[in-house]
Amino acid sequence: MENRNKNHDLDSINKRKLFGFIVVIGMLILFVGGLFLYVQSNNKPQNIPNDPVFTSNEIENGIHVRTGLKEGEGLMVVVAHCTACHSAQLIIQNRMNKERWNATIRWMQETQNLWELGAQQEVIVNYLVKNYPVYSKGRRENLQDIEWYKLSD
Repeated sequence: MENRNKNHDLDSINKRKLFGFIVVIGMLILFVGGLFLYVQSNNKPQNIPNDPVFTSNEIENGIHVRTGLKEGEGLMVVVAHCTACHSAQLIIQNRMNKERWNATIRWMQETQNLWELGAQQEVIVNYLVKNYPVYSKGRRENLQDIEWYKLSD
């Protein structure tokens, strides 16, 4: 009988140790999760200073001076949403059709924390398709305005 009580005491001690271990692990997970959420919430784009270099919306020769994007309907919506996270050069170098731009936006929303764009998405995609359409380009563009001459033997 005494041996049975000792086993019962050991089981009780082991259960308390296991419970304590689970509590500590749970608290650690909560702490790390909270820290992760805190860091993520502070990872949003910072406010742009009131410096004319950052806030200028000047258009020169059909180009938005600050970003290099083409002037057109929806330009400022694109500037507001897209250049908050990345350079306008990333937009300029990627030329896609409507389906690919929408797929890219979905990808950014799923993997890069892009917010819901709502009705603005159509404005953005229409601007991009109109001003940065898909075009086929070989290894190099054809030479133009060349003055050809004859080679002598």
